[in-house]
Amino acid sequence: MGHHVIKMPDIGEGIAEVELIAWKVEVGGPVAEDQVVAEVMTDKAMVEIPSPVAGTVVSLGGQPGEMMAVGSELIRLEVEGAGNAAEAAAPAKPEPAPAAKAEAAPPEPAKPAAPAKSDPAPAAMPAPDTVAQRGAITSPPALAADEAPLASPAVRRRAWDLGIELRYVPATGPGGRILQADLDAYVEAGGKTKAIGGGGGSGYARRSGQQQIPVMGLRRKIAQKMQTSWSNIPHITYVEEIDVTEVEALRAKLNERWGKQRGKLTLLPLLARALVLALREFPQMNARYDDEANVITRFEGVQLGIATQSEVGLSVPVVAHAESLDLWQTAAEIARLAAAVRAGKATREELSGSTITISSLGPIGGIASTPIINHPEVAIVGVNRIIERPMLREGQVVARKLMNLSSSFDHRIVDGMEAAEFVQAIRRGLETPALMFLE
Repeated sequence: MGHHVIKMPDIGEGIAEVELIAWKVEVGGPVAEDQVVAEVMTDKAMVEIPSPVAGTVVSLGGQPGEMMAVGSELIRLEVEGAGNAAEAAAPAKPEPAPAAKAEAAPPEPAKPAAPAKSDPAPAAMPAPDTVAQRGAITSPPALAADEAPLASPAVRRRAWDLGIELRYVPATGPGGRILQADLDAYVEAGGKTKAIGGGGGSGYARRSGQQQIPVMGLRRKIAQKMQTSWSNIPHITYVEEIDVTEVEALRAKLNERWGKQRGKLTLLPLLARALVLALREFPQMNARYDDEANVITRFEGVQLGIATQSEVGLSVPVVAHAESLDLWQTAAEIARLAAAVRAGKATREELSGSTITISSLGPIGGIASTPIINHPEVAIVGVNRIIERPMLREGQVVARKLMNLSSSFDHRIVDGMEAAEFVQAIRRGLETPALMFLE
């Protein structure tokens, strides 16, 4: 038997270190060839690390949340044969030299005699009474702060109403689960409830629990990215109201005519089309600013970032060359990328290289927002929700569908007038959608 060391691989693009997110194996457990042993986070994406050999886990190289350098020891396996790390095995303790063996150890100085009278021994602690002996309950040792008691929603709701902290309730259910009967026994035995208010014991329970959640993985990357963007970029946000009645009517007709064959369209592909056309007039918005080298790079192709929410946080997958896609191609690519992000399967390439970003919260998008620019880009277009409101048109009160665009710009690069004109160009396309299809 030998040892095989799996080192943190070079994931590419000059990455020097990655964050260890989760282990998929444990010490003493078996590992099959090509089995994923760990998940790590680069500055853009989650990456799974497979094992090139089969074996048994001897040691793990770090704890989730730690930063690990490329080339450092990730995991050590015991394998059949010599392995690749025989020389790395712990050396045996050397035998003492013969001279040292022959050499007698000097005698230790004699210890002083104990005093004639020693301190009295502490009195023995009385044995704790059982619940049956006392007729009242003694709270068991509370769970640690990071241990959540196991209980069904109904039990949790009842415990909340009674003002009982579940971590003090002795559990008798399978796997340490707290049952309704456990709540009954706790109350009958005199378990404490915490109620606010006087008199008849009515009121709401006081809750004093705390939970510490380490910021790691994608959430840490988001925090770092937002800090960089907000600290380095002086934002200017411009909000404009858009009448989307006509473009929504067009979308409904397109879905009615082509939805079954080509898929349903949302507003997002139409907004992407309006944005691409507006960038032809305002190419300075489709750019990145290197604030260390003081260089602006403008791009002919539109690498359109779409801010996408998942269970683990916000990511920005990129619709590559959005200028070359029609509505259905754009819609299909947005859907594909969103599914990859939510499944945690988006690649580094799919999450890199955007030149301008759209941020949309859909139907919960609020009236206005102040989106943060995706550094090092210089512009981001935020989409707010659509609402139907009465408007005056040619002296008549009519119902129209309205939506705000809340867009932010890097004020070092984009002047306020340019920002307003750019948003107005998007507005023209959405309010008169026929213009978006005239080349």
